[in-house]
Amino acid sequence: MNTVIGRLYSTPHAMNAWAWLNSGGGWRKVKPIAADGVTNTFIALAAARQMGIAASVTVDAANEIVNVYV
Repeated sequence: MNTVIGRLYSTPHAMNAWAWLNSGGGWRKVKPIAADGVTNTFIALAAARQMGIAASVTVDAANEIVNVYV
């Protein structure tokens, strides 16, 4: 889905990053598969939010973010 990123949230705990997807119906967690993957996905989400552009976000059956294209 193409969506604007409304808000971002993360904590210092391992692999805990979230994004509010305006078109996606709310908060979605970045799928915690690997620490580097969560960090890189969060950076892409932050870049899209900062630039105010829509990102192409893929969520899985558990409603977790698995891909982001900016």
